[in-house]
Amino acid sequence: MITHMALTKDFRNTIQARAIRDPGYRQALLVEGAGAVLNGETDTAKSLLRDLINATVGFEALGNALGKSSKSLHRMLSVNGNPTLENLSQILNYLQKQECVVLTVQAED
Repeated sequence: MITHMALTKDFRNTIQARAIRDPGYRQALLVEGAGAVLNGETDTAKSLLRDLINATVGFEALGNALGKSSKSLHRMLSVNGNPTLENLSQILNYLQKQECVVLTVQAED
């Protein structure tokens, strides 16, 4: 089981700096976040998506794009948040467009 602890400001700044300069890192956060959703690892998914949003578009712009308040998005991706599948789908769809990637699902034997 993965446990999560609060990120320090320095660590958040490190994630943001890496995300700004490294498109592969941003894509990896997105892929891992989507994979965590599919695997039922909701806490991990929320954490990864929260990091990606904070490091890139920001909650204010995401809220504007999705027609939701930034506070509502913060709450749903918080440790105690409970986002609906519809909200997660909208967030993932938006982030894919921002990163110019299309995520697909492939079955493994």
